Amino acid sequence: DLLKWRSRRYQPTVEAAKRTIVPMTEFRVDDVREYNALVAMSTALPNLQQIYFRRLNEDKYSDGDDPDEEEATDTANFITHDIEILSRFRKLRSLELVLTPLNGRYPILFNFPLLHKLNITMCHHLKWDLEMLEGLPLLKELSCCHLDSVTGNIISLRVLKDTLEEVAIRDCPRVQGNFMDLADFPRLKELD
Repeated sequence: DLLKWRSRRYQPTVEAAKRTIVPMTEFRVDDVREYNALVAMSTALPNLQQIYFRRLNEDKYSDGDDPDEEEATDTANFITHDIEILSRFRKLRSLELVLTPLNGRYPILFNFPLLHKLNITMCHHLKWDLEMLEGLPLLKELSCCHLDSVTGNIISLRVLKDTLEEVAIRDCPRVQGNFMDLADFPRLKELD
C-alpha cells in the first residue's frame, strides 16, 4: 500500500519533469558517468536541448552501419555504449560531436527537426554525406572540421537555403563543390 501511495503521489512530478523544456545549457558527455546520466535523462528529462559528446577514454559507441573494419577490430574489446539513446531527445537544438568514438553511419544523428547547431569535429570514422542534412530542416549553424569520411557536394546544402547562417567546412577532403553555390542564401553571415 505504501508503494502504491508513493507512486500516485509522485507521478504528477515525474510527468511534469518529462514535459519540462530544459534551458540551453551544455550537457557534456565525455566519460561513462556522464553517459549514464544521459541515459537517465533520456526518460526523466527528454527535452534536453544541448548535448556535447567527446572521447570516452577506452570506451566507444556501438558501431554504426558500414563500419570501418580495421577500426572495429582495433576497438572490439572496448566497452560499448548505445549512441541511439540520442533519438529520445526530440527537442534537441544543439549537437556537438568532437573526437567522439563513432564508427560507421548513424542516420539518427541527422533526424532532429528542431536542431539549430551541428558541430562534427575529428570524428574520423563517422561516415555521412552532406545530403543527410535534409533531416535537420531548421539548421542554422554547421561546422564540419577534420573529417575524412564525410562526403557529398556543397550544393546539397541548398535544402537549407532559408535557414543556414554559418557554415564551416574545413579539412574535409571528400567534400566537393564550390562555396559560390551558397551565394544566394539570404541568412548566410559566415562562410569558412
